[in-house]
Amino acid sequence: MIAGLDIGSRSIELVTLIDGEVAAAKKLPTTFDPVSQCFKLLDGLRPASLVGTGYGRNLIQRLGLDCECSTITEIKAHALGAAHLFPEARTVLDIGGQDTKAMSLAGGRVLKFEMNDRCAAGTGKFLEYTAGVFQIPVEEFGPYAMKGENPPEISSICTVFAETEATSLMARGEKPEAIALGLHRAIVKRTANMLRRVGLNFPLVFTGGVANNPCVLDLLAKSIGGEIGRDILVPDNPDHMGALGAALHRHHDDTANAR
Repeated sequence: MIAGLDIGSRSIELVTLIDGEVAAAKKLPTTFDPVSQCFKLLDGLRPASLVGTGYGRNLIQRLGLDCECSTITEIKAHALGAAHLFPEARTVLDIGGQDTKAMSLAGGRVLKFEMNDRCAAGTGKFLEYTAGVFQIPVEEFGPYAMKGENPPEISSICTVFAETEATSLMARGEKPEAIALGLHRAIVKRTANMLRRVGLNFPLVFTGGVANNPCVLDLLAKSIGGEIGRDILVPDNPDHMGALGAALHRHHDDTANAR
């Protein structure tokens, strides 16, 4: 058994492989004790190899497991996971809790990438924070925003400034749903620019937790001129792509060494 562990800022995902096939996929919030959360995910499992990815990937060395442990970057992990499920993928977009990554692929290999990891602008944390302004659970924020019409222009998607701008727009009488839609549009505008800089080609695979947001997905399709399901592909569990790619990395190495 090979285990891939993606330790992110908001959640930790585990994917296990047996003979190259997914045996299990689990997820827990990161909390303030990610090591304990990792132990919970691994409870009862005895992997021969464990590969970590995500911003907390080096924490796997603190687990003290009796197996071979290694790490790979998030860029490589998401590229491997996306290319495994969609071999025809040419571009990958990953919007996670704390950063956004855009990468161009050829034959499953990363040609160019760009990463926004200096602040939470345009990420899952941004959506979570701004959803709180509307007193809406982040899982409901996308559908809520899709009810909006004639969205105002949001000039900043800095998490703090966006809250101030949203509050100011509400005071001016703008409808909350329209403001929510404007916030989503600001995220997608920034994301689309990143994609174009790395060389956008279809099909694009959208990974990370924000891929579950229907408003972001719809606006992205309109912004880059792609059709959902043909040009823009979303895995069934987009937030597990990093963990899947981490496990696949080891599986590919084992397969190559066995030849």
